[in-house]
Amino acid sequence: MEVKRLNKKRLIIRSIFAFIGLGIGAVYLPVIWQAAGYTTQTWYNNQISNAIIGALVFWLLSLIFSGSIERLINQFEKTLTSKSPAYLLFGSVSTIVGLIFAILISTPLYRIDSPFFSGVVPIILMILFGWLGFRLGTTKREEWRKLFAFRSKKNEDDTGSIIDRPIDENYHHYKILDTNILIDGRIYDLVKTGFIEGTLLVPNFVLYELQYIADSSDSIKRVRGRRGLDILNKLREENIVPVEMYEGDYEDLSEVDNKLIRLAKEVNGVIVTNDYNLNKVIEFQKVQVLNINALANALKPRVIPGEHLDVMVVKNGTERQQGVAYLDDGTMVVVEDGRFYLNEHLDVIVTSAIQTDAGRMIFAKPAHSQHEITEENNDNKQPNHKQKPKKRSN
Repeated sequence: MEVKRLNKKRLIIRSIFAFIGLGIGAVYLPVIWQAAGYTTQTWYNNQISNAIIGALVFWLLSLIFSGSIERLINQFEKTLTSKSPAYLLFGSVSTIVGLIFAILISTPLYRIDSPFFSGVVPIILMILFGWLGFRLGTTKREEWRKLFAFRSKKNEDDTGSIIDRPIDENYHHYKILDTNILIDGRIYDLVKTGFIEGTLLVPNFVLYELQYIADSSDSIKRVRGRRGLDILNKLREENIVPVEMYEGDYEDLSEVDNKLIRLAKEVNGVIVTNDYNLNKVIEFQKVQVLNINALANALKPRVIPGEHLDVMVVKNGTERQQGVAYLDDGTMVVVEDGRFYLNEHLDVIVTSAIQTDAGRMIFAKPAHSQHEITEENNDNKQPNHKQKPKKRSN
């Protein structure tokens, strides 16, 4: 069935080529015959013969180019099916508007007795204005949506004029997730508790950054990237709160943080993050931010000392022969004497933990050192039965 469908599509492409050749042959072949000096040969220099010759020539050309055109059409169909309805709607309307402008501008050119100005220039204008209209419609979707959206709720001031402002200034419908908050994973638990309301908005450039991290050659980065993708899939599958994808991009900006800030300003949203430095930059840009580390610090969670963790020491610490390991969510674990266990999995016991706005930091020591200390203490506590008691002097 698939082969038949492809053959049918290729047949349609060749038929279109033939119809185009039919018209071009009927219009332009008489000019070619006249330039070649064969105007007296009426048996082949007539409208029917010219149309048939043009159709045959273009049919032969279609045998060469139909495969490439078919692949381009398949790729175009695949691209269209991956786009949202809003993208297709605004792109189609803006393209039609651009073509109308091109036709209006080209109308005076049809009166000029020149094949270039009356035939070539209008085609160029249609292509140019159609492309410009499509780009304006697809890259500025949020602006067009705000422009044509009907306001369901409006407030009036004392003078009776309508004020376009949110009902509650503290409420923001869109909660924009950055890369770090998805890798962290705690956003899923927070959403399950019901403390997050509105719609979670995940931009495409954040998704691309997660995919880039997941494909990294560094094993630690690869685990973090895959963890972020898993958290995003869980949020979408369980549908605890609405999750939307933002397909727009800001090509004039290279940093993802700057794109997040601009998106938050455009949609009047809040950025949800756990990045301490990004938090400061967002506050400076006068954009509201929800820092999950600040929330955790306010709740003051406690880590129970004595908890066992299985970690891998990846680098040296700063002092006292320490080693540094990381949990899957990026939490730093400082291991005493961990410098001797680089690139090795180690069972450690948590001794203490601190929580700051920049994140959590856990201090631990190898579990076998605790065992050695316990065994040594037990040996010291055992009585020596071979030792004779001393006589008490008077």
